Amino acid sequence: MRPTRSLLIPLLCLGAATSLAPAAQAQNFFEELFGIGRAARPPVPPRGVPTAPPPQPGEPLPADPNAPPPAAEAPRPAAPPKPVVLKAPSEDAILGQELQLNGLSGKLKLERAGTAATVRISLPGTKVSQPTESCTVPLANGSPVTLSSEGRPEGVPRFEAAGAECPLRFEVTEGGVFVSTLGNSGPLCTFTAADCATTPNGLWGPAAAGLIPRSAEFDTARGVADKAVRDNYKLMTQRARREDVRPIVTEQAAFSADREQVCRTYAREGAHGFCHLRFSENRALALATRLGVNTAAAAPTATTATPRPRRKPAVEGMNPDAPGAGAPLAE
Repeated sequence: MRPTRSLLIPLLCLGAATSLAPAAQAQNFFEELFGIGRAARPPVPPRGVPTAPPPQPGEPLPADPNAPPPAAEAPRPAAPPKPVVLKAPSEDAILGQELQLNGLSGKLKLERAGTAATVRISLPGTKVSQPTESCTVPLANGSPVTLSSEGRPEGVPRFEAAGAECPLRFEVTEGGVFVSTLGNSGPLCTFTAADCATTPNGLWGPAAAGLIPRSAEFDTARGVADKAVRDNYKLMTQRARREDVRPIVTEQAAFSADREQVCRTYAREGAHGFCHLRFSENRALALATRLGVNTAAAAPTATTATPRPRRKPAVEGMNPDAPGAGAPLAE
């Protein structure tokens, strides 16, 4: 049966396409090889995908998402530590107040006469002929003794009565005065005419009855003062030369013993801690001064400590309550 014309036409087209396929493939191969085919034409982005406009002159180039992250800035060096400064006391706060040695005996009153400071002081002691009996000697027969101002060599106001019968030094603290003898006579001043030997060294301050209600306040403040002492000592050792460190460490080791020696006879010290606090505060100010701080002009840098539970009172065998009961004996 002979094929009809309608069937021959598709067959002829299929044969032509089959014969032309190898030739078209060869042509495409040479076009891609010599860059004249599709490879020479830029790719067309798909529809719906926005393209970024080219950067304008002067604009920064966009960040490369594949670039490594920038290196972190080097940390700045920490500021060098500074001395801890407590509030410095002023003699104006105690002018006219009547103070007693260890809050027990004797009398001391700082006053102002024009621009100069004066003191009226009666020194308690024991009789030379009868050491079991107490006595009191008013310096300059009770008249005001003019004091010379020595500035603040240890961070607190200092005055001296170098020409008095018993040469004395006065270092002001908050609410009291630390007194010490001058010269080479030691802590003892003997008045032959009065048959009395006196030892004025120590803290002259208020009586214990007015201090005990403030015991919690003193205990909190002592934590601040003790920390200031430790921090300033540490700073001194950091700044000192190697050969100067040992004396500083020795001084710090003796600090607690010195404080106990001075304060152990203050009336009822274990119940209020007034003397221990003032001794620590003055020592912290002295160290700050040695570190180059002008305590008269510097603002306090110590922070207020968190109140802590009150410590148990110490044995008060050396802290008598009655005046005269614990008067120091002659050495």
